[in-house]
Amino acid sequence: MPVRAVPTPTPRRAAALLLAACLAGQPALAEPEVVNLYTARHYQTDERLYSDFTKATGIAINRIEGKEDEIIERIRQEGANSPADVLLTVDMGRLWRAEQAGILAPLKSAVLEVRLPAHLRDPAGRWFGFSTRARVIAYARDRVKPDQVATYDDLAAPALKGKVCVRSGSHVYNLSLLASMIAADGEEKAEAWARGVVANFARPPQGGDTDQMKAIAAGQCDVGLVNTYYYVRALNSPAAADKAMVANLAVAMPGQQGRGTHVNVSGAGLVKTAPHRAAAVRFLEYLAGDAAQIHFADGNNEWPAVAGLRTANPGLASLGTFKTDTIDLALIGKHQARAQAIFDKVGWK
Repeated sequence: MPVRAVPTPTPRRAAALLLAACLAGQPALAEPEVVNLYTARHYQTDERLYSDFTKATGIAINRIEGKEDEIIERIRQEGANSPADVLLTVDMGRLWRAEQAGILAPLKSAVLEVRLPAHLRDPAGRWFGFSTRARVIAYARDRVKPDQVATYDDLAAPALKGKVCVRSGSHVYNLSLLASMIAADGEEKAEAWARGVVANFARPPQGGDTDQMKAIAAGQCDVGLVNTYYYVRALNSPAAADKAMVANLAVAMPGQQGRGTHVNVSGAGLVKTAPHRAAAVRFLEYLAGDAAQIHFADGNNEWPAVAGLRTANPGLASLGTFKTDTIDLALIGKHQARAQAIFDKVGWK
């Protein structure tokens, strides 16, 4: 697992430094404030997020990066001796796993409660969503009509037989979508939908969301599920290949006549054993501030969790406003295991 960290003195080393300073007749140097951040966000643009926090507060960010489940398991294995202060990851499913692993501490913060909508944070304060992304339907604008992809149910309709590209059913983005369906409509209907989508596969599930868009543009399929920030990233890209790809694509915001488009979060929580709790809380509250919120939009093509902020991201602006599903995100986590069982049962590998 790649590690990027600024060494932090251990308690034993700090005590030794204090003793040495006293013996030398010199004033002891205070231990610098730090936040040990365990993060599964792998976006280069987040460097600015961290450096701005340090510039504003003087608190350094020590960072350990890794895959989502590995980061959670590492904190769990480290136990009471973990140096982790904050866990930062993507998708409610992973925040739920961290919560269930017992590694997150309840946090009461007036700043976070005022700034962040209730449905984007845990009532007990164990996790907070700081940015959002929608799971939408990308489609070939010259081969598919918008009314053919107005709902998620349309992906299972006979009209799209042999035309659907998707990534693996074991990926958390698809698990969270199906979990939201289980929470809203029950397991029977969710399973029928998953079975119908499998019947419409143009090819076995493979690749990531960008690969689905490439396949649509290349004519290998006509529709696919993608997270909006992948689409907006390509839309804003100066690369000729990206421009050519998105020129052939459009996206539909499913469910506008129903409960709305499925939206998930990128979020964080305070680690239960955090050795630098006060600094960690300052970091979490910073993520809810205007500057950091706008950075999520302009830096990584995600919507700010805080309502009413204006960003300079033309790709996000092009998606306009739309109705979002405000289902309790905790329910998405709760139904993850059942969603996986359904995908396995219907052959969505």
